[in-house]
Amino acid sequence: MFCISKLLINAVAATHPQGTKISANQGLPLRSILLPLILLVACTSPKLSVTPPLSTAPYSPFAVSKWEVLPDWRTIDLQPTWGAFWQSCNALKNKPGWQTVCLRANELTQPDNNSLHNFFEQGFTPYQVYNPDGTSQGLITGYYEPKLYGSRVKTARFRYPLYAPPDDLLTIDLSDAYPQLKDLRLRGRLQGNRVVPYYNRSEIDNGKAPLQGRELFWVDNAVDLFFLQIQGSGRIELPDGSLVKVGYAEQNGHPYNSIGKKLVDMGAFKLEESSMQNIKLWAEQHPDKLDTLLEQNPSYVFFRELPNNLPSPLGALGVPLTNEYSLAVDTHTIPLGAPVFLSTTYPNTTEPLNRLMLAQDTGGAIKGAVRGDFFWGFGDQAGTQAGRMKQPGQMWVLFPKGAEPALGP
Repeated sequence: MFCISKLLINAVAATHPQGTKISANQGLPLRSILLPLILLVACTSPKLSVTPPLSTAPYSPFAVSKWEVLPDWRTIDLQPTWGAFWQSCNALKNKPGWQTVCLRANELTQPDNNSLHNFFEQGFTPYQVYNPDGTSQGLITGYYEPKLYGSRVKTARFRYPLYAPPDDLLTIDLSDAYPQLKDLRLRGRLQGNRVVPYYNRSEIDNGKAPLQGRELFWVDNAVDLFFLQIQGSGRIELPDGSLVKVGYAEQNGHPYNSIGKKLVDMGAFKLEESSMQNIKLWAEQHPDKLDTLLEQNPSYVFFRELPNNLPSPLGALGVPLTNEYSLAVDTHTIPLGAPVFLSTTYPNTTEPLNRLMLAQDTGGAIKGAVRGDFFWGFGDQAGTQAGRMKQPGQMWVLFPKGAEPALGP
């Protein structure tokens, strides 16, 4: 197992990696860097163990299902899903398993709802997603594209910086030399001839990282900036009234810690009251404690300015997200780009929310098999829904026929 506190391996591959990216087959200088990293793989014991793990019951996150099991399947409107599906096809149409279904999709001209149901039923097989403990329910949260107020220069009002990826940030990809690590990226920086963890949030906010000149924008609210990092993308209104778009570029490699959970542990509010709105309210009421709270999450996100002609933020799949039809998932279980039937409820209600979505994004807090983050879109109303969404839900992945997952021995 990896000693994550030392290696700071980020298990979710960066969507838009910037800074310095290193491959494991780049030559002798890199090997001298990687050797101590590989030796640290067994950091909890003096040497690498070759003892096979204890046998456990085989676990598969998927089980073949039937269309009639999906709640409201025959009655839901698939027209809004179709646009999001096409975005997935734009990214996957040349990949094995997707060529046939994307070619068939291209043959459909202005399909009606019945044609779309037939398309999915004929081209895909639904598999229900299960957690390692055998349960089928998980947590469904929400995210959105916020609007902030900022400037390209620092002023008395705009004093909180959005940074581009720093020049000294290393992103080390070990997959070429170690295929078993294909989903892992290591982030750090050079200190002499050693790779050490990159600066955490507290160190960055206190000026220890060499980020001078990497400021993209300055905004007027530290809490809004913090939540922009959690959402991963947003828009900034400049003093002249124009809007610019920013999106995720890189991350410092430290794990995400929920400040909402920290406030619950402090007794600020109950677990069921934890929401973005209540966190912001607490921050307004306790400005003297805000920095200490934010530093509880050592993860830090760096941004890039996006073209203004993009209709919406780019997700991890590299395509624009579709409001209320794109889903962030844990790609250790859910393949990026796949249709996912989600059965949950609207925020703070028992009203059913059943729809076919597309797995087009990831997130630092989205960990687990039955775990999803529902993209609500841009603006205050989307933010209200996203901030309150913490619902139980079930998920079914639709796999193209011929590309179904292996279900174990």
